[in-house]
Amino acid sequence: MSMLETIRSLTQEIEAQHPTTPQDLEAFRIAYLGRNGKIPALFDEFKKLPPEDKKALGVAINQLKQLAQEHFNALQEALVSQKTDSAAHLDLTRTPHAHPFGGHHPLALLQREIEECFRSIGFSVQQGPELEDDWHVFSALNFPPEHPARDMQDTFFVERDPDVLLRTHTSSVQVRVMEQQKPPIRVICPGRVFRNEDISARSHCQFHQIEGLYVDKGVSFADLQQVLLYFVHRIFGVDTKIRFRPSYFPFTEPSAEMDISCFLCGGKGCNVCKQTGFLEILGCGMVDPNVLASCGIDPNVYSGYAFGMGIERMAMLKYGIKDIRLFFENDLKFLSQFTNE
Repeated sequence: MSMLETIRSLTQEIEAQHPTTPQDLEAFRIAYLGRNGKIPALFDEFKKLPPEDKKALGVAINQLKQLAQEHFNALQEALVSQKTDSAAHLDLTRTPHAHPFGGHHPLALLQREIEECFRSIGFSVQQGPELEDDWHVFSALNFPPEHPARDMQDTFFVERDPDVLLRTHTSSVQVRVMEQQKPPIRVICPGRVFRNEDISARSHCQFHQIEGLYVDKGVSFADLQQVLLYFVHRIFGVDTKIRFRPSYFPFTEPSAEMDISCFLCGGKGCNVCKQTGFLEILGCGMVDPNVLASCGIDPNVYSGYAFGMGIERMAMLKYGIKDIRLFFENDLKFLSQFTNE
C-alpha cells in the first residue's frame, strides 16, 4: 500500500472513531497521536522518501495530523460538557446507602382515620392554640370556680391573675368556633392537651384529643347516638356494639360515657375489659345551655351535642398497646410496626 493510500485509510479510521469515555478517548490519542502512534510512525516513513515525493505527500500528511488533533479536541470537549451536565443533576446530599423508608406515627394514622370518618358526614376540622386563657378552657365551659381542674395540681399554669395555661382539652377550640361562627356548626377539634399527671403505663402529662361539636336547631341526643354509632362501625367494625352510661361534665347536660363491646373477647369478658364485655372510649352529651349563652348563641333557639375522646386510648385499644409511654419514646422497633399502615 502506498503512503497516499495509507493516509486515506487513516483518515477514514479517524473519522469513524467516537469514543464515549475518557479511557476510550485516551486510547484514541495514544493510537493516532502518541509518540508511538500511527501518525508519528507515518512521519518517520515520510522522512525517508525521496525529495520529489515529499512535496506531493507533505500536504496530505499534515492535513491528516490536523484532522486527528481537531477530532480529538472535539471529542474531549463533548465529554467535558457531558460531565458538567451530569454534575448539575447530582444530589450532593444523597447518602451512599439508601435509608429505609419510614412511616406515619400510630397516633397520626388513627387521627387521620377519625378525621376522614367525620369529614365524610359533613364535619370540618378546626385547630386552636395550645396556650390558652381561663375563659376558653374553663369559664365559658361552665366550670365553677371551685372545680378541681382549676387547681395547679391538675393543670399547667403559665401565669396567674389573669390565668394563662396549657389547655387541658380541645373544648377550648369549640368555644372559639362558637364565638366566631353562627349555627349550624359541625366541627371536630383534634390537638395536643396537657394535664399535671404522673407518667406511667396508663397516663401521661401530654396526650391527644379529638372533640366534636354540632349546634343547630332541633339537635337531639338521638342524633348524637347515630353519629357515634356510625363512627364506631367505621373504626372498629360493623359488629361493634355501643352503650351509654350516665355521667357528669360541666359543659354538657345530660352527659354520658360511651362504651363499645370488647373486640378482644367479643363481649364475653376478659382481663382487658375487666370481665364486663365493654370498653370505655369517650365522653359525650348535649351542650349545656349556659355554654351556648356564654358563646353568644341563643339556647332557646339552638341546641347541640358534643363528644370527646383520647387518641392514645383509642390507639391502645385498636392496636393492642399496653403502655402509653411508647407513643412518645421514638423507639424505632415500636414505630416500625406501623410502616405499612
